[in-house]
Amino acid sequence: MNLIASVDKGWGIGCKNKLLVQIPDDLRFFREMTTGKVVVMGRKTRESIPGGILDGRVNIVLTHRLGYQARGAMVVHSLEELHQELLQYQTEDIFIAGGGSVYRQLLDMCDVAYITKLDFTYDADVYFPDLDQRPDWKIAARGDEQAYFDILYDFRKYVRVADPIIG
Repeated sequence: MNLIASVDKGWGIGCKNKLLVQIPDDLRFFREMTTGKVVVMGRKTRESIPGGILDGRVNIVLTHRLGYQARGAMVVHSLEELHQELLQYQTEDIFIAGGGSVYRQLLDMCDVAYITKLDFTYDADVYFPDLDQRPDWKIAARGDEQAYFDILYDFRKYVRVADPIIG
C-alpha cells in the first residue's frame, strides 16, 4: 500500500481540519497518483473534501462512528473491516490519504510514501509520522525544488527498508 501526503518541515499536515496550504502542482500530483485507484481516509479528511468525494476513485472512509454514512464512499469501522474490504484490490493501487490517526494506524502496512515536502513550518495541529527519523524508511527519489509564490517544496518518494540494520 501507499501513503500520500503534503507535509511541512515539522511533518505537520493540517490545522483545524484544513490542509496547511494548497499548492496547485501538489493537488495535481495527488489527483494523478490516485485517479482510478483506491483512497482510504478518515472521517474528518472526507468531510474536509469539497463535495465530500474524490471522483474517479474508490473512496473508503475509516471511522469509529457507527451509523456514519458517506455518499459515494464505502464506510468501514475497524482495521479488520478495512483489511477485508481491501483484499479485492491490488496493494499498489491503494493510497492512504489521511488524516493523522489513519496515517499512524496504517503506516506499518505500507511500503511506499509519496510526500510533498514543504520548506516552511506552519501552525499545524495534525502531523504525519516523521519518516526521516525512522530507520525503516528511506528516500528513494527526490524531485527538484520548486516554488509556489514564496513556498519552496519538492516531491519525495520514500520506501520501506526490509531490514533497517542491514539496509
